[in-house]
Amino acid sequence: STTDKPILLDNIPDAEAFISGAEVAVIGFFQDAQSPGAEQFRRAAGQVAEVPFGLSSSAAVLSHYGAAENTAVLFRTVDNDRRDLDMSSGEVDAKKLTRFVRMNELRLVTEYNPVTAIGVMQSSLQFNLLLITDKMSPKHPERMRKFRAAAELYKGKILFILLDSNLQSNERVLSYFQLKKSQLPALAIFHTPDDEHEVVAVDDISIERVQDFCNRFLQ
Repeated sequence: STTDKPILLDNIPDAEAFISGAEVAVIGFFQDAQSPGAEQFRRAAGQVAEVPFGLSSSAAVLSHYGAAENTAVLFRTVDNDRRDLDMSSGEVDAKKLTRFVRMNELRLVTEYNPVTAIGVMQSSLQFNLLLITDKMSPKHPERMRKFRAAAELYKGKILFILLDSNLQSNERVLSYFQLKKSQLPALAIFHTPDDEHEVVAVDDISIERVQDFCNRFLQ
């Protein structure tokens, strides 16, 4: 719950466990836990429900992570990446920090929308796999469970993306892949350096089906 956020991290083992226990974790390193920056950090923590936020004032923890004071650090275990945001100037408020997290929180499956689009484009992974589907479908939770399980197998190799066909802003993506809504759900795999891609309509998603599709394209 947001009332438990951020979690206080007083030592290195706690911080390590906190980071390894989530796909994405954010730690605020503030020597003064009552500073204006720390207060903005707390506000942001309450606005991003699904990402765990931790706060540390421990000199040992700061030193262990090579973090500067008054810095928010996003740790992304899915591709072993890290992003730092300097909050010392006072110019970064809760809104800017929330945007920073949204842009950089690429997780096992990232939902594509106007906010996460920048993070998707900046990803170091050259292969993207899109599940283009209707999130309102009763079959959606089960499809996502299988899609997420398949994503585990390609961690660090392929970026798995969910694209909701109901979003008007996503219509141009359907158009790019020459897909009609009647052909959904569909899988589309994309190689960013040369725009090479392949699309297949899939009524039933299975881990094996996703694996087969990915492996054929990678080969």
